[in-house]
Amino acid sequence: MGLTRLLVKDGGFGTQMTVHVGNSVDGDPLWSARFNATNPSAVINTHLDFLQNGADMILTNTYQTSVEGYMEYLELDEQQSIDLIKKTVRMAHVAKEKYLNECFESQLAVPEGFPLIIASIGPFGAHLHDGSEYTGSYADYVPAKTITDWHRVRIEACLEAGVDALAIETIPCQMEAEALVEMLCDDYPDVKFWVAFQCKDENTLAHGEEFAEAATAVWEILRERKAQDKCLAIGVNCVHPKFVTPLFKSLNGDRTAEEQIPLVVYPNSGEVYDVATGWQGREHCVPLAKYVPEWAQLGAKIIGGCCRTYARDIRLISEAVHALNKLNKVA
Repeated sequence: MGLTRLLVKDGGFGTQMTVHVGNSVDGDPLWSARFNATNPSAVINTHLDFLQNGADMILTNTYQTSVEGYMEYLELDEQQSIDLIKKTVRMAHVAKEKYLNECFESQLAVPEGFPLIIASIGPFGAHLHDGSEYTGSYADYVPAKTITDWHRVRIEACLEAGVDALAIETIPCQMEAEALVEMLCDDYPDVKFWVAFQCKDENTLAHGEEFAEAATAVWEILRERKAQDKCLAIGVNCVHPKFVTPLFKSLNGDRTAEEQIPLVVYPNSGEVYDVATGWQGREHCVPLAKYVPEWAQLGAKIIGGCCRTYARDIRLISEAVHALNKLNKVA
């Protein structure tokens, strides 16, 4: 799955889902993962919104899923929780089939193998529901094996249900990324993936490590294991868009086009979250589509959105990506 053209990832799942379910999911310990059990048609329709607006890939609604979370908040047992994760992946497949049928009926050509279905593998901290996915504080006291064992359950459920790759995403600390990449190389050698870090500013991960150092360390692990072809990209997500260019320059700025590490980016809209008042500042946001050319120049291969990005934002990104691919004659 070597990426020759720039690809469009979907947007913020929980954000777009509010179009279908109305009530906000912010503050729910399961976040949008609750709807996998209570409103599967809304999950399918949210995927479909992104596909109809130009996404080349959709991420399964599994970011916040865990056996512990489902046992505690939905009162499922362990097997039922694993089955619900698999069922959630199948919802993405249903959306893909619906979309392909729509394209067939409209005589729209779709590149072979697309759209891709990518399993969303959020950080260990997400199931703690204490904000630690934005600090990585658990890296200081939770052993790496505890973290990889916890991830393994969801990864295996997603792989069993059928995905094209894994999105190891919103990772706040270098230790978790390295441990996961080592586990994937050793135990799942045929599985493709990307790694996206959560960063607190234009230099550092949420936990404080330098982004360029963490990304290079992951790339070196892959090089040592002759597994760089398994990694679609390394990058950032759930960050303010203004941080992306300096983060990418810190990693790829001095590399030639051939030496550049392939990058993935799906930032938030640029709004800022306030615990008391919610998301603020949409009117001041620069549309993400405006950044596409500069991010692509720095090595981005996959561009999409995270929190507060809707299907309409993905349509604009898709238009910018198509224009760039056409310019580079890889459309």
